[in-house]
Amino acid sequence: MAATNLSTEFIGRRGRIFAMSFVMGLWSVLTFGFYRFWMKTRLRRYYWSSIRPGARPLEYVGDPLEKLLGFFIAVVILAFYIGVVNLILMFVSFTLFDGNTAAYVASFVGVIPLWFYARYRARRYVFARTRWRGIRFGVDPGAWGYAWRALIYWGLALGSGTLLWPLMTHRLEAYRINRTWYGDRQFQQGGSARMLAKGLIPFWAIAAIGGSIVWANWDSEYTELTLGLALMSAPLLVVAWGWYAVRSFRVLTATKAAGAIGFRSAARAPRIIGIYVLGYGLAGFLTGIAGIVASFIFLALMFAAKGMAFSLDDLDSLTGPGIFLQAFGFAIYFLVFVIWSTLRHVFVTLPIWRHYAETLEIIGSESLHDIRQRDRDEHREAEGFAEALDLGAAI
Repeated sequence: MAATNLSTEFIGRRGRIFAMSFVMGLWSVLTFGFYRFWMKTRLRRYYWSSIRPGARPLEYVGDPLEKLLGFFIAVVILAFYIGVVNLILMFVSFTLFDGNTAAYVASFVGVIPLWFYARYRARRYVFARTRWRGIRFGVDPGAWGYAWRALIYWGLALGSGTLLWPLMTHRLEAYRINRTWYGDRQFQQGGSARMLAKGLIPFWAIAAIGGSIVWANWDSEYTELTLGLALMSAPLLVVAWGWYAVRSFRVLTATKAAGAIGFRSAARAPRIIGIYVLGYGLAGFLTGIAGIVASFIFLALMFAAKGMAFSLDDLDSLTGPGIFLQAFGFAIYFLVFVIWSTLRHVFVTLPIWRHYAETLEIIGSESLHDIRQRDRDEHREAEGFAEALDLGAAI
């Protein structure tokens, strides 16, 4: 049978995501954050259904109640764990070091493994609630294994001045992908760190040149000029890092396989970098404009309705003009965040998803017919740990 390739469509629309994100963002504020579990579920269903490999949409079947209950379970466990650990650290710190600085540092470092642990468990839940062509995805348990590996590789990557960053990227991706399934078909991550290292050459070159200039002229009379040139290289470093991220995604995608099924991505770094720069710039500008306009409108309505002359001193009062000023401040504060989140979906998240989806191709799709269904992974804690550690805001 001749090999067939499937291209991917993306049918998401800015207007639809704007309306969904804005309305549900307001509901999340009005419900003190509880509605965000339903908001995330609905947004995922929209994004997933917009991605259509071979004209067949992905499905997200997560339950918001699972997320809410998982969050409560995680909060209880983490509160007990962090509370006990912090008490022990404080006792040791005051006993040995006559102060609490060591305890704070150790407490922060101790949370880092939990961060990696939560990331892996969140990924496992999302895949377990994703289907394509009626077949479930899945991820094997292994969150603690991922956590200690991530600690080691991140330490090596940062300690080497990013020289071992490609090794970290490849090894952690391989750990995740080699435990991922589509039905009864297991994914495999091929390739090597050496294939990714080529993508960091521009970043290393810019960093080396900038560092050499600063080092050679640090004690000269042109120190201010030298620092200025070094700061000007920062945007170039960001662009070079973005180029590495997109290139590594293409390389890792091309070396993934699920049996006879392969993948190919034609994602372009200039396009992705442009979306981030222009998208965040436009979202920030429009959010600022919206905040200013909302402030003027709200104040005008309050002045007209009350006929009062407000002053900054009124902010300390919980009666009369003070309560209105404080309510106004809270309303504008949360409105700005809702608008920012909405515009980020419109100008950044959705275009990024569209580009990655439309440049993805599935190779050898004829073997899809041989894949069988897998059992449902209950995974009752859902994304609770990621939510409790404030890692669960992403789609």
